[in-house]
Amino acid sequence: MFYKEDQELTMVVLSQPALNQCSLIETCKPTSLVTEIPVIDLSNHEANTFIVKACEEFGFFKVVNHGVPLEFMTKLENEALKFFKLAQSEKDTTGPPDPFGYGSRRIGPNGDVGWIEYLLLNTNTDVNSPKSLFTFHENPQVFCSAVDNYISAVKKMSFELLELMADGLGGIKPRNVLSRLLSDEKSDSCFRLNYYPPCPELQALSGGNMIGFGEHTDPQIISVLRSNNTSGLQICLKDGTWVSVPPDHTSFFINVGDSLQVMTNGRFRSVKHRVLADIMKSRLSMIYFGGPPLNEKIAPLPSLITKEEENLYKEFTWCEYKNAGYKSKLADYRLGEFEKSAGK
Repeated sequence: MFYKEDQELTMVVLSQPALNQCSLIETCKPTSLVTEIPVIDLSNHEANTFIVKACEEFGFFKVVNHGVPLEFMTKLENEALKFFKLAQSEKDTTGPPDPFGYGSRRIGPNGDVGWIEYLLLNTNTDVNSPKSLFTFHENPQVFCSAVDNYISAVKKMSFELLELMADGLGGIKPRNVLSRLLSDEKSDSCFRLNYYPPCPELQALSGGNMIGFGEHTDPQIISVLRSNNTSGLQICLKDGTWVSVPPDHTSFFINVGDSLQVMTNGRFRSVKHRVLADIMKSRLSMIYFGGPPLNEKIAPLPSLITKEEENLYKEFTWCEYKNAGYKSKLADYRLGEFEKSAGK
């Protein structure tokens, strides 16, 4: 997601007026298609082939045997929950996101809201996230250390995934043509902790679900998601069907982002997804958004375009795409104005 948030911060309160301000959707009906979500074993020597197929068909897959220590995941989850369970008055004193920091309910500057609280942090060491975020934690150093250990491990896995994609796409050269964008010291990557409080008021709303985070695609190259054992994540299939993703707190879920869709000339699809709030259980998710440097030019890789194929997208910088995204709502199709067919 893009993260240029409103300066006004609205408190998450479990009340009927707040419910009325949030969006409801019809309950997602169970479907057998959910079992088709690809599972990629990174220890499999054919993982590169399976990853490419998953990116083409779903734009989404689950990763197992990923090498990220479970203790890093559980430690950060526990420390994050300590922050989110602070009194609202304490969390509010950390200040509104600008764009990094703590926020609640408001998602972006254009009116989108959700049943959510979050912390947004920059993963670039040259950009400091607000120190006030950690001072209200009972042990700031432990929280900071948990964040650093987790992000470091997830970055390493992300580089491996992108290099396997390069292998699976026919051995495009150099092998780090994608991973270098995330490993660059000026990479515009970020890290988000999303907390979806329980919503017991939903029991009085027959046939409805509260939207925790509305439908959208991620604009970066890839997103790496880890969540607790509470369900809520849904992805949209090619035919427009929404399916629920069974939670798995030991694995990671990978989303293809808009930028990767462009770089593969539409061969990979940026998956539309959303999160629904749970009636009785809270949901915590941790997402690493791997983005390129601001001045990086985004365009289809020449080695992926055959003589018979047409280049589908105009060249643009990541900064230009971010600026355009700030003007959009969550569900908007942002790539439209960057397609070569736009304006014809």
